[in-house]
Amino acid sequence: MRKETKSSEAILLFSGFLAIILLFLGLSALRTKTYNLTVHNEMYSGDELFSADTESTRDVTVKAIPRGSTWSKIFDPNTTDPDDFDHQAFTYDFSITNNTSDEINDFKFRLNFDKEVFLQSAWNGALELHQVSKGGEYVATVPDLRDFDPEDYSLDTINIDGETLVRMKPGDYLVYYPSSNENAMEIPIEPEQGTVPGIIMYVEIGEELRGSEIELTYTFHRLLTSDVLFWVAVIGFALWLIGLVIYLITGAQIKKYKLRHERDNEIIKESIETFTGFIDAKDPYTNGHSNRVAEYTKAIAKEMGYSGEELDRVYYVALLHDCGKIGVPDNILGKPSKLTDEEFDIIKSHTVRGGEILSSFKSLKDVDEGARYHHERYDGKGYPEGLAGEDIPEIARMICVADSFDAMNSNRVYRKKLTIEMIMEEIEKNKGKQFDPKIADIFLKLVKEGKI
Repeated sequence: MRKETKSSEAILLFSGFLAIILLFLGLSALRTKTYNLTVHNEMYSGDELFSADTESTRDVTVKAIPRGSTWSKIFDPNTTDPDDFDHQAFTYDFSITNNTSDEINDFKFRLNFDKEVFLQSAWNGALELHQVSKGGEYVATVPDLRDFDPEDYSLDTINIDGETLVRMKPGDYLVYYPSSNENAMEIPIEPEQGTVPGIIMYVEIGEELRGSEIELTYTFHRLLTSDVLFWVAVIGFALWLIGLVIYLITGAQIKKYKLRHERDNEIIKESIETFTGFIDAKDPYTNGHSNRVAEYTKAIAKEMGYSGEELDRVYYVALLHDCGKIGVPDNILGKPSKLTDEEFDIIKSHTVRGGEILSSFKSLKDVDEGARYHHERYDGKGYPEGLAGEDIPEIARMICVADSFDAMNSNRVYRKKLTIEMIMEEIEKNKGKQFDPKIADIFLKLVKEGKI
């Protein structure tokens, strides 16, 4: 029963730990999914956006830095000086850098204009152009501004030197959508990597875009393996698996040990019972006495809290308590009349002789105590040494009660057995004299409960 309880406890323990590990794994998956579905919006402007020297601590940084090379054109049709250029072209590189350990799954940015600009070209991604007019807002998406055909749209445009430019007034804006084709590969953006969309714009000479701002919208793609709870679950599962393997191996070893132990115990028990059978056979009136005393003593010990191997030891020690009788002559053991003093001394010597026989039996701890001291009395009037009270080994005090009970409950050559009532009365009367009072009370309780 105890083995089944321990097994159930182990199953519950391992199941509980596995449930916790699965909970952590589930929380990790939920956290990762929630994180990947979160849309991030950030605004960039001023020096943070337009200065290469300004540091940023954001997860994603955006820089709009114009290239050094530029050129100019005349936009005013009324100018008379062919060298009087009024607009300058800038190639702006919009560097978007991922500063995290997660992949940027997708992004777009909105560029709000605070002054008039003219879009000449853009590459890689598509432009969603928003132009405000008196009639409202006109929106058009141009997949590639390099292939722009003004006939396909109703956008506000101008033509300079045979080149069509899209006019963006203050308040107008564009939304840039990155390209994922194999040539551009602007998305996804790997950890610690970046992408650089480019737009060529004309602005009036002396003006620049530093008053404009960018709103970046992006989402991350975090791998489950990047979440700390995932690794907590993995480490927990590894420890759980190691624990399970150790438990199974240990359990198998313990089972093997227990089987060997049980087999050894059975051999010991059979050997001792065979030996005690020789002893009991010397006196047909006490046949089975050693086994009964061993069972009674074991019942007392169990009631007193003994268990496992200690309980087995008590049983074996009690089983051998009369082994010294092997050296007592049969005519004295079976004498029906009163023994002489000399004969009684020979009978009493079986305690010492038993202790001597068992003194070399090292497999059982203190095995000789039962044989040597089971005829000691609690009041000190017993033999062979006249020990009293707690000086008598506890196991001998247990055997004393069990031995006396079986003697009174058996037919002898010189008398018939007593009734249970008479035996209980005799034990009660001799508490504190022949018997340890506490052990006697335990024994009487077992008899009353029908356990003996």
